[in-house]
Amino acid sequence: MEQQSWFESWFNSPYYNVLYQHRDDAEAELFAEALMRYLTPPIGSRMVDIGCGEGRFSVQFAQEGFDVVGVDIAANRIEKALEYERDNLHFFVHDMRLPFYINYFDFAFNLFTSFGYFAHQSDNIRAARAFALGLKKGGYLVVDYLNKEWVLQQLKPHDIIEREGVSFDIRKHFDGQHIIKGICFLDCEGIFRQYTERVSAFSLSDFTQLFASVGLTLEATFGNYTLDTFDDKVSPRLIMVFKK
Repeated sequence: MEQQSWFESWFNSPYYNVLYQHRDDAEAELFAEALMRYLTPPIGSRMVDIGCGEGRFSVQFAQEGFDVVGVDIAANRIEKALEYERDNLHFFVHDMRLPFYINYFDFAFNLFTSFGYFAHQSDNIRAARAFALGLKKGGYLVVDYLNKEWVLQQLKPHDIIEREGVSFDIRKHFDGQHIIKGICFLDCEGIFRQYTERVSAFSLSDFTQLFASVGLTLEATFGNYTLDTFDDKVSPRLIMVFKK
């Protein structure tokens, strides 16, 4: 495995949350509610939030009475998520490429483009296999990813974003396989920081083939957080429901 990959260093940076602070709890709540209405899980269902960050979706699921585990590779973010732990909500530092509990969960969630970060396709396969191993037979996996076609249409090569007195210089491009975002800024102590986000531009067919190879079948697709019909030209998100 890579040592200190870009996602490990960037996700552990306090400036990650500064840049993406607009991802609020209200948005998570609306999406979580829509998912629960669609999936209709029985109370007490076991759920895992893979790539949970600071736990905003995990908290929403637990509040509905489900038994929830959140996992993330970023120790700093899990440290904050631990503040929300209770009897039916627990958090662990964990690499999604490795199996966690086996044949244990009724539902698994991988939300807000928390996939496709790896440099090698073999790691994507390892992660997909680990997702599948964690599910019981008949269990469901929900993957929420960027919609490649929509993102490429909207791609803005250069932008300056001001957050909490920090000016983030953002440069984006598509290299034919990945959507790459360069992020440069001076931190609060005047130190120059530079990070690069690199996300695979997977299509629906890419995901269907990947998860079919580990025994998961596509059941439904949606195009936004209110679960409207997916259209690859106009939908901002690619939300997929797979069944084991």
